[in-house]
Order: sequence, then structure tokens, then C-alpha cells
Amino acid sequence: MRKGICVAGNLIVDITYPIERWPRQSELTTITDGITRSVGGAVCNVITDLAKLDETLPLSALGVIGDDAEGEFILEQLGRHENIDLSLLGRKGTTSFTAVMSDNRTKARTFFQYRGANALFDESFIDWDRIDAEILHVGYILLLDALDQADGEYGTKMARLLAEAQSRGIRTSIDVVTESGDRFRTLVPPALRYTDYCVINELEAQQITGVLLRDEEERLYPEHMEEALRKMKELGVSTWAVIHCPEGGYGLDEENHFLTVRSLKLPEGYIKGTVGAGDAFCAGVLYGAEKGWDLAGSIRLGTCAAAASLSETGAAEGMRPAAEVLKLAELYGYGG
Repeated sequence: MRKGICVAGNLIVDITYPIERWPRQSELTTITDGITRSVGGAVCNVITDLAKLDETLPLSALGVIGDDAEGEFILEQLGRHENIDLSLLGRKGTTSFTAVMSDNRTKARTFFQYRGANALFDESFIDWDRIDAEILHVGYILLLDALDQADGEYGTKMARLLAEAQSRGIRTSIDVVTESGDRFRTLVPPALRYTDYCVINELEAQQITGVLLRDEEERLYPEHMEEALRKMKELGVSTWAVIHCPEGGYGLDEENHFLTVRSLKLPEGYIKGTVGAGDAFCAGVLYGAEKGWDLAGSIRLGTCAAAASLSETGAAEGMRPAAEVLKLAELYGYGG
């Protein structure tokens, strides 16, 4: 019987630089004290969050890291959790890294990404007979070059991979990286046809569906969320379509019931950093899915998990066991 979650895709070393403010082009800004190195990307963030939410949950990491010091750093960091199986990871090339510029005032982040070994990851690195997970989560579409390539039968190599997983009785989940441009309309829809759970942010959902969710003045349109979620279902998502944003989480469950969970009312000064909050939300939803929770309960955990992540500067430093994370809702309440 399948159990647990396999998290596949991007494995990255993040170097975070705190800056006084984001400069205009050709302007100078100051990097302040507090430069940190940490693991990042969909695999590292989501699997670490899951390991902290439940140390008994079977987890496995799938992807490619370099045969270098940064690759060893990833193995060292993920290896701290006894329930994470690292034997499925491939080693080739140079480990991917991201220079993260974090504005001290607004907490906004800007990313400069080196693709590295992540660009090589495709089905040739997967031994399907060794994957006994109940759910396969893959992230991020648009940042996995080999899987973003066209496929004559399925549309993209990512879609082919997801179809293969489903054919083996594995439920599938995807996440997408936020970027500008028109690649969303080309690369994401083929994958959605073979996706059971889709957990993405409002900007990504807007790019995929064409439904206005946030305008150039940063105004959110919550009244449009249901329409966007229904379009995601029309594109192929079979079970749960979920959109998260700082204001809350929105979902359409397996019976197409729409629901909203507001963010927690966090006190001033609570937020130490926003790196990894979206991945934390995703981890909470995936945990609920694996445990057989309904979507409402899963989004509540995702919302609380994101709040836990916000309490520390690193992506997963603030994560705690699920029972403790859920207590944040009792402490602060919803409606932020």
C-alpha cells in the first residue's frame, strides 16, 4: 500500500542578501549584515516543512544536485530528518543556486537564479519501481528546463511524467514558479491535465487562467477567485484546485465546492521574512491530502503553516509539528 509523499523537482542553495531597499536601475543599495546560506526550491522547502509537520510521515526527495560542495550541503541539511529518503537523488553538473535580495523594509524578495543541475532533471533520473509514495509533488514548472520541453504526445515532458505517475496509481501535485511572460499558457495547461492537486499563488493563477486576481496597484480581487479556480478545473485539475496569497487561501474541492480561509491576524513585527511561505502553505495542503482531510481543513493547516514560516527569516526555520502549527489559529485568529 502506497504511503507518504515524494517531492520532486528543484533543489537549490539560496544565498539571501538583506538590502536596505530595492534600488532603481543604475542606483546603489546597501547589503546589510545577516547574509545567510540555506537550502531552497520546491523539494528542499516543501519536504523540510513536511518533515517538521510530522516526523513519522514517509518522505522521499527526487531530483538532481551537483557533484559539488553545494550538493553536499543539500544532502547534509535534508539528512537531518530521519523520515526523508535521499537515495533517489541524482548527482550531475553544478548545483543550482539563487541569489535572493530581501528588502529590509517591505520584506519583498527578488530572485536571481542559476539553473544548474535542476535543468537536467527528467524521467531518465527516475526509477519508478522505487517510488512507493501515495502523492508525487513536482515543482516548479517553468524552472525545470528538461521537463519544460515539448512532447509530441502529452504537450510537455512534465505532462508525460505526471501521466506516468497517475498510471502507476500515484496521485499528482504541481507547483509553478512566478515569472512574467507568456510561457504559462504554453507549459502549464498540458501538466494540469494530469494533476490531482494544484496549489499556486494568485499571480500564477492569473497568468494561467487569464482571470484578473491582482492588478498593477496590488489590489486583490477575491470575488474573481472562484472563476479562476473553476478554469483550473476545466484545464484538467481533478481533485483540489487551490490559490494562496497573503490575504488567504481559496479552494475548489473534489465536488467543486468553493471555500475561503482568511490569513491569520499576525501582530506587528511578527513577520521576519517571506522566503518559503508559499511552499509552507503547499506543504500544509499536501499533508492534509495525504492524511485524508477535507480541503477546508487542509487549507487551514496551509494557512497556519505559512504563518509559522513567516516567523523566521529562513524558508522552513519556523515550521513546527502540525498540532503546534494549528494552535497559531487559536492564538491569533483568522481574518488578517
